[in-house]
Amino acid sequence: MNIYKLSEISPEKLDFIMKRAEMDITEQMKLAKEISDEVKRDGDRAVLKYTEKFDHVALAPDRIKVTPEEIEAGYARLDAETREAIEYAYKNIYDFHEKQLPEEMWFTNVDKGLMVGEKTTPIVDVCLYVPRGKGSFPSVMLMLGVPAAVAKVPHIRVITPPNENGDVDDAILCAAKVIGITEIYKAGGIQAVAAVAYGTETIPKCHKIIGPGNSYATAAKRVLAQQIDAGLPAGPSECIILADEKADPEKVALDLMIEAEHGPDSAALLVTHSAELVEKVLPLVEAQLPKLSEKRRGFVETVFSTYGGVILTNSLAESVRFVNDYAPEHMEVMCEKPFEVLPDIKNAGEILLGEYTPVTLCNFVLGPNAILPTGGFAKTYSSVSVMDFLKRSSVGYASKAGFEMVRGHAARIARVEGFETHRLAVEERK
Repeated sequence: MNIYKLSEISPEKLDFIMKRAEMDITEQMKLAKEISDEVKRDGDRAVLKYTEKFDHVALAPDRIKVTPEEIEAGYARLDAETREAIEYAYKNIYDFHEKQLPEEMWFTNVDKGLMVGEKTTPIVDVCLYVPRGKGSFPSVMLMLGVPAAVAKVPHIRVITPPNENGDVDDAILCAAKVIGITEIYKAGGIQAVAAVAYGTETIPKCHKIIGPGNSYATAAKRVLAQQIDAGLPAGPSECIILADEKADPEKVALDLMIEAEHGPDSAALLVTHSAELVEKVLPLVEAQLPKLSEKRRGFVETVFSTYGGVILTNSLAESVRFVNDYAPEHMEVMCEKPFEVLPDIKNAGEILLGEYTPVTLCNFVLGPNAILPTGGFAKTYSSVSVMDFLKRSSVGYASKAGFEMVRGHAARIARVEGFETHRLAVEERK
């Protein structure tokens, strides 16, 4: 495992750590342009062509859209324990996001006869991108679908790659049914993003697409940025465990591996000023590795030798400064007094406090949204929320008396800025 002393690390190595797996997707973008143009021209035919080429599934045109019967059958096939877990997660995620809802409309008087406010309305249609990869991700369906439903988006559409049988996985169908989502289309990657950007015979055009995807889906979003709002940047997973000398080494070791198992381009860092803690954690990580499958063990080992490992600092304050510079997607605060550390954390997608709040809880059942900005974008972006599915319109009103009171100020600023019709509209108004 990489172990770095922050005070001694070279600028080149620090830059490598801070950038994480910053992907060059130039080649993917070239392919995205070609496929997107074909989808724009040929619609469903192009979607089916590339679904067969990349997902190795030959679908008939009438199988692109999931039927209500398929949703019901998938829900019924899923084992009772998984259904119960999904329904429990749904409740907590719903309760959390319901608290985010702003007022539909508010007004305030800024002066006599001058009233201003805001009107909040849901985006009319949004596409949720639920990836498949090598498995099923009902948690992504919940994290995207629940805030969209809370926001009352009129048309919530889902695109997700089909499995080897040409179906959508049962757990995803179950999550969709629990949320109340009925529009699901079997498509992924470039062809899916292009389909919702342009619209096809079967897949409707949408104003926004949101959700994590691979480098090809990301490339398609960039290529089609003028056609569709692509939401927040969500790339390879990353996590920091911020710990002091009081942290439990066993829990630190367990949690350090959580995001590392996502893939070889993930990042997982233990940031601490306690060399003694590091000495205890390392053998505990080694002891856990044999419990993992060959694939997941390979991911973890790769991460700890590339973008992950240990950052050893001189103090808790220095550790916090590193965290804020790094701006991690996920972070756990395993310190003696986590709530005292919390105000000092300025940049993080999510902040999990104490030794009993592993990333696992927030990824699946605790309630906060687990689709978070990566690659340092937590400095300016937030997690997916109800606000991603809403838009605000400013509202203003001036009575005749209010207009008379402020017309001179408005005309003066218009004159300073050189806008003649702006000035005339207030000076000559009777």
